[in-house]
Amino acid sequence: MDDASGAVAPPGLQSRTDGLGPLVRLLVVVVAGIALTVVFDAWPVLVVVLALVAMIMLHELGHFATAKWSGMKVTEYFLGFGPRLWSIRRGETEYGVKAIPAGGYVRIVGMTMLEEVDPPDEARSYRQASFPRRLLVASAGSATHVIVAFVLLFSLYAISGAPTLTAPTIVSLAQFSKGLSPAQRAGLKPGDAIVAVGGHAHPGEDFLISFVNKHPGDRLSLVVDRGGRDLTLQITPVDGRHVVEEVGGEKLQAASPSGPATGIIGVQLTNARDETVGPLVAAGRAGTGLVSITGQSFSGLAAIFSLHGLGNFAHQVATAGNSKVSSSSASSPQLISILGAVQIGAQALRQDVPLLLYLLAAINLFVGIVNMFPMLPLDGGHVAIAVYERIRSRRGHPYHADVAKLMPVAYVFLLFIVIVGLGALYMNVVHPAQLPGG
Repeated sequence: MDDASGAVAPPGLQSRTDGLGPLVRLLVVVVAGIALTVVFDAWPVLVVVLALVAMIMLHELGHFATAKWSGMKVTEYFLGFGPRLWSIRRGETEYGVKAIPAGGYVRIVGMTMLEEVDPPDEARSYRQASFPRRLLVASAGSATHVIVAFVLLFSLYAISGAPTLTAPTIVSLAQFSKGLSPAQRAGLKPGDAIVAVGGHAHPGEDFLISFVNKHPGDRLSLVVDRGGRDLTLQITPVDGRHVVEEVGGEKLQAASPSGPATGIIGVQLTNARDETVGPLVAAGRAGTGLVSITGQSFSGLAAIFSLHGLGNFAHQVATAGNSKVSSSSASSPQLISILGAVQIGAQALRQDVPLLLYLLAAINLFVGIVNMFPMLPLDGGHVAIAVYERIRSRRGHPYHADVAKLMPVAYVFLLFIVIVGLGALYMNVVHPAQLPGG
């Protein structure tokens, strides 16, 4: 008698059900991440993490797309490392997600002469491709970073707006515990730009605050720009010693009761606002920004990886637990880990979206530059090998470098990178990275 439990599902149904387990694992990880984000109110952290993941996978997409275009065989395109959470195969390539989202990779057949390749695949290996195609594939990741940085800077100038110095502008109106504030009585509104006060045109923020502080009880003429129209309002600052402001549900004394009379009008000011420009201007500014950030990146790398910089870095790591010593070196150039990048990215997002865009552009360019250092396992090492092989090749006789001779140096370099990375991670755990002025 046939046992129903031994029945075999149709091939199509079986392949779909086999994929449910890995898919469930991936969904559990995603839901857990979202739940932690909600519990700890860490949406800025989640946004920055997703942005960095996108940066990593766009880097790998550069290698993937150019390798496919060049006719090379690409067997894997994965986010993360370690155990596989979920994957799917399309043609000769497997796409998927692994458990540790600390990077990503594309596996191209025959990246070096050390790799064993099935004879049918040898013709489509990276090492057998022409010099221009190998150069294109190896440098595509860093080129993608440059493109992403340009798009981010363009978006900053053309869409979100870049911070631009302006006349003192009202951000919000203060709430007094008793009665209306002078600003509310005068009819001021958030967004009003103050272009004159007491007959003084184009006052800076510091001058405006000082002028108001010196005139408690005096009737002042205030000219504001509201939507492109100038309005003249009359306002009388009150003595802050006798005013209690309500901030976030708490009552705070506006000025020291024992100090001199201090005029206040009850506004929060800024001297900068985000302004957008046209596409052509934005493209020009994005290009200028790329050049500027690139120069700053090279200068920073030179400072950090000099003998003095490495000595200072070792000192920072060794004294990271000592707040007095670490605070004294806070002004020195510092390396940040991926954790540090998330920390300052979340701070930037809490302050302003344009600041986050600029920071992500800077991170992209920095990673792209570092990745082109001519040493394996970085992409720059593959570029250097391709160039060296091209120089040594003769017509009809391609030269292949003996990569095995480079491996001891590559291992030492990799060990150096791991030590520096762990040191930076340790410092960012002990003392979280801070934005300048944060």
